Amino acid sequence: MGHERIGRKRLVVGAHYGTRDFIVQRATAVIMAVYTLILVLYAVFVPNLGFESWRAFFTFTAGTLPLGQLLATLAFLSLAWHAWIGVRDIWMDYAHSDGLRLFLEVLTALWLVAAVFFFGQVLWSL
Repeated sequence: MGHERIGRKRLVVGAHYGTRDFIVQRATAVIMAVYTLILVLYAVFVPNLGFESWRAFFTFTAGTLPLGQLLATLAFLSLAWHAWIGVRDIWMDYAHSDGLRLFLEVLTALWLVAAVFFFGQVLWSL
């Protein structure tokens, strides 16, 4: 029983093709859902939301551990990874030209990396 080529160049090996991406999509979705719920609860139950209250939310610590910043970073990295898998799959499904697909994937990756760096600069400068 050999490997079977499907499509023009894709080689599908075994039953676990795409399993890792499937698991990552679900895990990152759970992280984002939990973090979003925490944000909503904070917004509902904290009176007088303003810059200082949001700053306190994003910079709270547990001892010396910057827990607010670490959790926000985890949530944003989850968002970026989740977006990468989803958008990459869209490009693989709908951009049929290899050159166009590569161009779109590189643009997507650059945009996501830039967004992560910008997020890090803003959050960790608080």
